[in-house]
Amino acid sequence: MTERVEEERNAVERYLVISSDCHAGLPNAQYRDWLDPRYHAAFEEEQVARAAIESELRSRGLRNEEFAEEWERDNEEGLRGGWDAARRDKELDADGVAGEVIFPDADAVTSGASAPFGAGLSQGGDRDPELLLAGARAHNRWLAELCADSPARRAGVAIVPILHDIDAAVAEIRWAADAGLRGGILIPSMWQPYAPYHDARYDPVWATCQDLELPVHVHSGTADRDSYGEYVGMYVSEVRWWSTRPLWFLMWAGKFEQFPGLRFVVTECGAFWVPDLLWTSDIVYDREHAAKKLGKELTAHLTMRPSEYFDRNCSIGASNTRRRELARRYEIGVGNLMWGNDFPHPEGTWPHTKEWLRAAFCDIPIDETQAILGGNAAEVYRFDVDALAPVVERIGPTPDELDQTGADAEGRHDKWAEVKAAGRPWITGVEAVEVPIA
Repeated sequence: MTERVEEERNAVERYLVISSDCHAGLPNAQYRDWLDPRYHAAFEEEQVARAAIESELRSRGLRNEEFAEEWERDNEEGLRGGWDAARRDKELDADGVAGEVIFPDADAVTSGASAPFGAGLSQGGDRDPELLLAGARAHNRWLAELCADSPARRAGVAIVPILHDIDAAVAEIRWAADAGLRGGILIPSMWQPYAPYHDARYDPVWATCQDLELPVHVHSGTADRDSYGEYVGMYVSEVRWWSTRPLWFLMWAGKFEQFPGLRFVVTECGAFWVPDLLWTSDIVYDREHAAKKLGKELTAHLTMRPSEYFDRNCSIGASNTRRRELARRYEIGVGNLMWGNDFPHPEGTWPHTKEWLRAAFCDIPIDETQAILGGNAAEVYRFDVDALAPVVERIGPTPDELDQTGADAEGRHDKWAEVKAAGRPWITGVEAVEVPIA
């Protein structure tokens, strides 16, 4: 081991790992106890409707029943961590995760642990406004109790429907802050048929979140499902686009200029799309050849390049961050990436996170690994790093465990030097040779 790698390893005995994308939610029927009693009758009707939808999905071959049965059989105990605090901590410990950012909908296979009335990842403008807010409030109040069980480890994200009633949304945001849900708020990815997010009607929401230091989130899940029929591949191809779309609506409308302290996070949409978005946005802002014909209104609401707003205001909750994305981290921005294990969803790394981390980060420099695995999220979500230190000392993975300190470690780290120097090539003017990611 070289002297430099030895120094890096000694500086980081164990990694602080914060998952920027975890999920929690009660088994559906148990949400009844958290609802205002006046909504109980509607809740019972919804339970019947949910059962019918699940039956239809199975009959149409849109649900992999064999996988669902195997997943629930093999992970029965761990899946209880979706709502049981003690079991949850046990699963996080086994994954080496000290802190977590918690979104709704614990069951991503059969929707068996989702907030009532379509609140959660599927919220949108097509839902009954009154029932949607009632379901969100039921989940938020339960989530606040779950987070209070281990407040240093948990940053809960409140569900806040902002489309229908701005005053009610602001009131719920303030309640969430007072209740300790410092993870921020989750808003609908799709606003139709309401005004898009550049509309001034939403300014009180952005202002309140800025003042309370609560990040605003969109999360993958919703899409134009009515158009797809049985063609699930269409959903897979578009779902990230619908969830990333609000970012450039806010950016080009100057909302990050108007609210410079606003944090906006796109979660579970990967990070592979970021470099091309920043590249195309920046060169348009800079009036590259193809944009010279566009009028002054193009940049009327901006005083900086889009990539500069992105660096200041935006983060990516890149669950199960892939090798190809890590290879482009200098274009994305190392400080913008936040890893997540997506507990307890099957598309994430749980319950084999340590193996996934070793495969993904084995040749990533230790300081960058430190930022992506936990440092960036600690800053965005205001985790008390000192309070988490005993947990990290007990469960945090080491650079050795991530295979970052072998005899050839320095050579594996140095292979990134040219790409790091290039950064964002459209700004630096340096074109780097593509680095092998295998």
